[in-house]
Amino acid sequence: MKYLLVLAVVLIAVHVWRSNRKASSPPRKPAAKADAPEDMVRCATCSVHLPRADALAGPEGFYCSDEHRLRAGS
Repeated sequence: MKYLLVLAVVLIAVHVWRSNRKASSPPRKPAAKADAPEDMVRCATCSVHLPRADALAGPEGFYCSDEHRLRAGS
């Protein structure tokens, strides 16, 4: 009988804890979908692929950093 009472108290405590946790967390929003995939370009110096928006244009193509762009210009 004693174990049944302890089990009931534990189950009630877990139920209260879970319901409070769900109530306090903000509702989840669905993940935003990307509009379209970005074009990828290759660094002319080290051949690393990176998004075109992050790449630096140079004399012989695109570069991943200013250092590589300057090295190609020399």
